[in-house]
Amino acid sequence: MNLNKILRKGKAFFLAYDQGLEHGPEDFNDKNVNPGYIIDIAQRGKFTGVIFQKGIAEKYNKEIKKSKVPLIIKLNGKTNLVKGDPVSKQLCTVKEAIKLGASAVGYTIYIGSIHEEEMFQEFEKIQREAHSKGIPVIAWIYPRGKSIEGKSKKELMAYACRVGLEIGADIIKIQYDGNEKDLRWAVKSAGKTKVVVAGGMKTNEKDLLRQVKEIIDTGSIGMAIGRNVWQSKNPLEISDKIRRIIYL
Repeated sequence: MNLNKILRKGKAFFLAYDQGLEHGPEDFNDKNVNPGYIIDIAQRGKFTGVIFQKGIAEKYNKEIKKSKVPLIIKLNGKTNLVKGDPVSKQLCTVKEAIKLGASAVGYTIYIGSIHEEEMFQEFEKIQREAHSKGIPVIAWIYPRGKSIEGKSKKELMAYACRVGLEIGADIIKIQYDGNEKDLRWAVKSAGKTKVVVAGGMKTNEKDLLRQVKEIIDTGSIGMAIGRNVWQSKNPLEISDKIRRIIYL
């Protein structure tokens, strides 16, 4: 599968903006609540992809195409209002994503949830259809649910990566546990499947840049980062610093 449309020199620098569905409006202020602001950051910050849900991809399609930043559409999603073992079901088809100009599609699987089988089945159909059209599939793989209680973060992070390899993802997106050695093992567990790391909760610049360096040093190909960029007072400045580390 050719990933060149969403990578530059084999590296990934994605701007994530699917948080509105996943977390509600609490992440936003008067500036970053506007998807147009995010598209501008993605373009001027030289991101290799911007991640939107279907609705934003539809309503802001002209602006996205004008920016020439590769579009990655998240095909499933959920709110944070329902408690218990999570399940995230498909909201957009591969066909719709292609029509909107997507260069890749993404799908979240919560391994450890009692609903993981449903998500695996949906992913299989998505992966098969996307690959038949030459579209790469990024698997967000997050361990969640009562079944993971008592298991180590190292084990779960590596398990997430191995699942991505086994189910045929082109890129796996995981959350970093903060231990460089653990991440190195997780990346190795992914085999030939590429690994990108989520930007995570808002943190200070020094800690963020240290983590970016650790992530790249482990063999991960890059970041899918959102709030630490578009919540920043200087999003283009922090984007430049992160990009320099990724492409060092």
